[in-house]
Formats: sequence, C-alpha cells, structure tokens
Amino acid sequence: MRIGVILSGCGFQDGAEIHESVLALLAIDRAGAEAVCFAPDIPQAKVVDHVSGEATAESRNVLVESARIARGVIADVATADASTLDALVMPGGFGAAMNLSNFAVAGPDAVVDEGVAALVRAMHAAGKPIGAICIAPAVIAAVLGKDGAPTLTIGDDEGTAGAIEACGASHAACPVDSFVVDTHARIVTTPAYMLGPGIKDVAAGIERCVAEVIKLASPATVR
Repeated sequence: MRIGVILSGCGFQDGAEIHESVLALLAIDRAGAEAVCFAPDIPQAKVVDHVSGEATAESRNVLVESARIARGVIADVATADASTLDALVMPGGFGAAMNLSNFAVAGPDAVVDEGVAALVRAMHAAGKPIGAICIAPAVIAAVLGKDGAPTLTIGDDEGTAGAIEACGASHAACPVDSFVVDTHARIVTTPAYMLGPGIKDVAAGIERCVAEVIKLASPATVR
C-alpha cells in the first residue's frame, strides 16, 4: 500500500510540523505501508527564526525544506499521480495554512496550491481516503468544502472552526487523542498540536488517524 504524504516545509512556524510529520511517517511504516512524500516546488510564504519566533529576510523553497523531513526522498506535488497512491495524509504546521494554501491570511477565501488541490481532488474523486492533521483540514475544506461539505476537526478552536465551516465543511469537536471520520467523504482528521499539549498526546491521535486511513484504503472498505 502506498500512502502519499504532503509536506509544507520544515518547522511548525513556517512549514510542516516536524513531530506530526515524523509521527505520521512512523505510523505508516509500522502499518507496513510505504510513505511517498510530496511538497510544492514554490517559495515559502515567509521564513521564521524558530528560536526567536520572528520572521526573517531569508528565502526558502518548500520542496527543498520538506526534503529535510523526507530524508531527500520527495517529489514535486505537481507531478503526483493519484492512480499510483492508495491514500493521502497531510501533516499540519503553519506551512499548511501559508504554503499549501493561504488560509492563514484569507480564511474562508483561501486559495490552495494548484498541485496540492489537484491531488486532493483526484484522490477524493477516486474514493481514496485522505487524512489531515492539525490545521491541514483547513486545506481540505478549501478544496472540497463547497462541493462535498466534508465533516472535519481541528479540535475545538471556535475561530478556526468557523472559518472551516465558511468554506462549506462541517466541524466536529474532537480531543487530541482521537479523530473524526467522515465515512461518506472518506476523510479522517485529528487535532494534534491544535490542542497539544505534548508529543505523547499528539502521537495517540495521529496513530489512530493513520490507522483509520489505512483501514479505509484496504480492499474490503473500497466504496
């Protein structure tokens, strides 16, 4: 089984959340599946010094930074072929809301990177399951909300939940160690660091989310 993983850089303040990404990759590997990593080949929206939390004048590329997490085995998401994948998983981090999309600034009017949006639509149209972690469900809402009205979670933050619902999705509150599954849309989401408080708590939800995605991707559950 091949699971696509869309990364959004390296570091939670301007890219993919590293704990979430590694936990997702670990859960995929432990399940006996193969993770296939992708990222957009575009400049980061901004670069943040993760010590000070301040934006810097640096310029970085999302694909190049994501390769740090993927240990160099990664491809431009624009080249991804949904027919070669069984499922898709998207870790969070502000990169999902700034690089994969502009949800961080545009909210319900967010525009999603063309390659990311194309892969999400193709997977959804093929009935293949999608998992989204932390803030990444906002990307799913921006792509599929108006057409599919999926049920998603980012935990219990009312402002973010409201923006997701304004995209056309429905929001369901969820604790960090659990997940929400929309069985019709075949989308699984978990709050992770939208709630925290620590890596063991986040790990529990991510492991369950990935397990559910893989369960939905198994031949017995293909719709």
